[in-house]
Amino acid sequence: MDSIRSLVLVISLALLGGSPVLADVLLMEGIQSAPAVNTPRNGITMGQVRQQYGNPVTEHPAVGEPPITRWDYAGYSVFFEHDLVLHSVVHHQAQN
Repeated sequence: MDSIRSLVLVISLALLGGSPVLADVLLMEGIQSAPAVNTPRNGITMGQVRQQYGNPVTEHPAVGEPPITRWDYAGYSVFFEHDLVLHSVVHHQAQN
């Protein structure tokens, strides 16, 4: 009796336009996580960054209020608010 009810339910849903939930499966091959990059942690000073990581490739002047400064290193950038690290961002590397 339960199988008949199940069949009636399925047919009713099909006739009313209802359909079972469908999902796509995305298969990704060759995905590798990016290697860890050692970047300055938040809250350390410009002097500490320079001492621990060396001179940046490029130093951009401060802009805005509060002043935000960006230093670019090979592979990442460091953003400062006043004299303290606000955030470090690893550059995206395109895969061939």
